[in-house]
Amino acid sequence: MAAHPELPRHLILGAVLLVAALAGYVAIQDAVMRRRLRQTIVILIGFGAVHFLLRDEALVQQIGHVARIEQAERLLLILALINIFVALLFNPWIAKRARDRAPAIVQDAIVVIGIGAVAVLVVGQAMVAWSVGALALIGFALQEQLGNLFAGLAIQIEKPFRVGHWITVLTYEGRVVEVTWRATKIKTKAGNLVILPNSTMAREAVNNYSEPEVPTRLTVDVGATYLVPPNETKAAMMAAMRQVPGVLAKPLCEALLVDFGSSSLTFRARFWIDDFANADQIQDDVRRAIYYEFNRRGIEIPWPIQVQYDRIEQPIDTVERRNSFAQTIAAVPVLAPLSGEVHQALAAAAAERLYAAEEEIVYEGEAGSSMFVIRRGRVAVTVGADHREVAQIDAGGYFGEMSLLTGAPRSATVTARADSAVLEINAEAFRAYVQDHPEVIEPLAAAAEARRRELDKTRSAASLHGPEHVSLKQRMRQFFGLV
Repeated sequence: MAAHPELPRHLILGAVLLVAALAGYVAIQDAVMRRRLRQTIVILIGFGAVHFLLRDEALVQQIGHVARIEQAERLLLILALINIFVALLFNPWIAKRARDRAPAIVQDAIVVIGIGAVAVLVVGQAMVAWSVGALALIGFALQEQLGNLFAGLAIQIEKPFRVGHWITVLTYEGRVVEVTWRATKIKTKAGNLVILPNSTMAREAVNNYSEPEVPTRLTVDVGATYLVPPNETKAAMMAAMRQVPGVLAKPLCEALLVDFGSSSLTFRARFWIDDFANADQIQDDVRRAIYYEFNRRGIEIPWPIQVQYDRIEQPIDTVERRNSFAQTIAAVPVLAPLSGEVHQALAAAAAERLYAAEEEIVYEGEAGSSMFVIRRGRVAVTVGADHREVAQIDAGGYFGEMSLLTGAPRSATVTARADSAVLEINAEAFRAYVQDHPEVIEPLAAAAEARRRELDKTRSAASLHGPEHVSLKQRMRQFFGLV
């Protein structure tokens, strides 16, 4: 046996591989590479032991099956060659880097498939058939473990997540630290290591925070008082989010009104971060920034209300409110010729309306019988199908007087450019006064005519009144039933 001519060459090759594996194990720092080299060293030691077994004729005669021992020797050497080849092909030699081409579990599968193919050639089909039968019995007894094995292989090939990704599966949230043949290991934010079978990972829904893009969107809900317009609250939330260093400038953050709560308006801050590991800290920073921004702007975060109480209704039509409306009406040039009594009567019937930024107040062509005075904010006047802007009106300005005085359809669309409070003056209260005092038609018509000429000049368009042969004064008299 010891005189076999090929054995010295096998031994020399094995010795060279052993020296190379030992040198690589000492020099290389990568953990997976070192593990594979360690396996190669163990295999080569086994190869050497079998080789020296064949040189002891007395022991070989006692054991018997010389051909099988020789086949085992060849298989061990081939296994060492395949193992070290896979290690060098798929793993970093010096610097640590990701193994996107073949993770450890896939490398193991390549080695197993390779040695299986060689075994068919070296050992022979009969031995392989016997081995397959034995493996079938073992597989039946280890169904669950094999399920984990193939699930782990599928995870590494499909890559629904990778080592270093932040994921949530079942009730566990954490960073993936390792995927083995049997299980996936997740390290939670609390520092705990959760080990889940690969079959569970393949069966359950996995939420991956690290793909397809690194930025992750988080949300923070906050309640705010009903007494502050939503757009002002949203502006405060946007300012607060922009102050937090961990919030990304792009994608843009958002502030949304999501619910009308029992004691507050519920808003949701949505923002993006680039490291999910800092999610809790950044959410804390956003909450603190919102609190202090609300405090500076006088926006109350209401206390939770758990007791029943009787609401004391405050009177709506107070003297102060009516006087304030009357002052606003008296400052309108078209209505200035009227007496203070009329201003008070119109104020009693007027209503203050709040419009959000970019909300349309009146539409071009719709019927109308009221006019509006801007108490706070700014509006834009647009005409035509292309919504061409022809004017902007600030606080103290007015619009819609032709509908109030003549009942004409709206000649333009008016849109709030900022949160705007407007005073709507209805024609009904105005009609009652004009019918009792028809002499006011003359000064009102003169003021309205001047206003019409001003608007025509601004728009460079056709006049707002009807056919040219019907005067504005005549149309007003018809509208108020004086003819």
